[in-house]
Amino acid sequence: MTGSEGPHREPGGDARAVGSAGERAREEEERAVEQALALVGGSGRLDRSGGAGGRPNRGQDSRGHRGTRAEDVRADHSGGSSPYDGGSGSNAPYDGRSADRAPYDGSSADSHSAPHDGRSAPGESRSSAPHDSHSAPRDGRDGHSAPGEGRSSVGNPYDGPGGAPRDARHDAPYNGRDDDPYDGSPAPPAPAAGAAPGSGWSPLLGQAAPGAPAKRPPPPPSWDRARSVAARAGRGGPPATIRLPLDRALGHVLAEALGALTDLPSFDTSAMDGWAVAGPGPWAFEAGAGLLAGRGAAAVLPDGTAVRIATGARVPPDTTAVIRSEHAHADEARGLLHARRPVVTGQDIRPRGQECRSGEQLVPAGTLVTPAVLGLAAAAGYDALPVVPRPRVDILVLGDELLNAGLPHDGLIRDALGPMLGPWLRALGAEVSGPRRLGDDAGALRSALASSDADLIVTTGGTAAGPVDHVHPVLDALGAELLVDGVAVRPGHPMLLARLSSDGPYLVGLPGNPLAAVSGLLTLAEPLLAGIAGRPAQDPYRALVHAEVPGHPQDTRLVPVVHRPGRAGGRDHVAPLRYNGPAMLRGIAAADGLAVVPPGGVRSGTEVEILDLPWAPATPWTEGCFT
Repeated sequence: MTGSEGPHREPGGDARAVGSAGERAREEEERAVEQALALVGGSGRLDRSGGAGGRPNRGQDSRGHRGTRAEDVRADHSGGSSPYDGGSGSNAPYDGRSADRAPYDGSSADSHSAPHDGRSAPGESRSSAPHDSHSAPRDGRDGHSAPGEGRSSVGNPYDGPGGAPRDARHDAPYNGRDDDPYDGSPAPPAPAAGAAPGSGWSPLLGQAAPGAPAKRPPPPPSWDRARSVAARAGRGGPPATIRLPLDRALGHVLAEALGALTDLPSFDTSAMDGWAVAGPGPWAFEAGAGLLAGRGAAAVLPDGTAVRIATGARVPPDTTAVIRSEHAHADEARGLLHARRPVVTGQDIRPRGQECRSGEQLVPAGTLVTPAVLGLAAAAGYDALPVVPRPRVDILVLGDELLNAGLPHDGLIRDALGPMLGPWLRALGAEVSGPRRLGDDAGALRSALASSDADLIVTTGGTAAGPVDHVHPVLDALGAELLVDGVAVRPGHPMLLARLSSDGPYLVGLPGNPLAAVSGLLTLAEPLLAGIAGRPAQDPYRALVHAEVPGHPQDTRLVPVVHRPGRAGGRDHVAPLRYNGPAMLRGIAAADGLAVVPPGGVRSGTEVEILDLPWAPATPWTEGCFT
């Protein structure tokens, strides 16, 4: 009964009602905290019966649909701590206050749960609404996986210590807005209502975390900076040296300068087929074959005499000159040789040491062993060369959606990177193993990385923060050092460079889109491999671009181009190609280079830096690929 003094109460009834409501509130809160701690700690089992089958329930929207929400992805990567820090989450007494000491208002911690006005019905605990925010997967890697796929984030050992925050700025495509300094990535979660300005924010439980001010991740390095980091990493230590026979040294880099082991030529030789003569003519000669190449030393040639001589034959001592056959007339009847034109002392004779003297440097260290270098080395007396071993590269292809053969079907697509990366890396001078296809399996990825003895591991896909992007968590679990984590370049901004250990291999993580992967190859893999192989840095060159090329507001763009000859005495130039989207290969297949377009783009007639493709050098002085 209700009167002016309020509801009628039985003696002791208010205490029992309040006690039961408080008991239920504590149980609900403890269960929610238990589930959240199970997620952070990587346990798939709950101590209480709140999770069916030992798996936490996925969050549901207002229509009952299950799935991972954007808040869940941010929450798992926030690194925020639970406000229930009095030891075990299930044993800490609940004091009715949130982490920022604001009174508990009865609202659910899940911002996507059914609307709640914060008021309870008479006799009902205000905490009776289910707190399902703590039972949804938080890492964004399992929101849509089917049972048995092994993609559940619960129990994933690769989440890093304490759920280390991941940088998801590069997940969103460029949105075209000049005022967006973070590439169109989702904004960080908003603070809770009533949170004090400047207070920290814990997306894990949707509450402010005291003493933990929110920080936006730093912007990615520029394209130039990322390439410099990769080049320095490759030159981090002295290159190894091996000796290879000439027939196996092609395409390697000289570890030492190549010095001549003998004079070149080693003796005076004839440069032409003709006659060796001594003194003034006419010259008497005798019939016969004369002097041939490869024979021993000849006798001294007396003045007034001549002898037939072949190209490369050793010139007799006291020879004045060699007269070419077509410049001489031999009178067989009289046995006299006449010159058809004046004879110059020393003509058509290659004197000893004309090309080099013994010990003279022929080519410096760091020189690519081309066919011409092999020929020079052989002429100078070498049987084997001191070279830097080729960098060994393992390729790991990630993605359950990839087909090895046939036409795309049922959401599956062909793997374009597996067939492309091996030849491309060989063209960069690497020794490449066959690609290994691991699918979206974090355990298989970790095992492959831990067991590799390569100098460089190249992965495809999995570098962003999608539901099955395992590269970052696996690197965290292995204690790898991230040298480059995202680059301000389009396409390919989620690329990364890491070192698994101080003496272990490097890893270049390429995006899964084909042209974005090419961008990662030229930005990180090429300078890294050049450093490991001992190749000196190539001087960049620039060319005119004959078209306006749009740019990104903040990032560098890499655009496929083709070289065109100038008309009517005009300068050679490059023309940008269509089909330059991150998932396209049609443009790069027709290109012979990539234009480095600065932020904001360039107008027609502007000079831009050009990256040559390894098999299509654009300038005649550029060494081609001999691998």
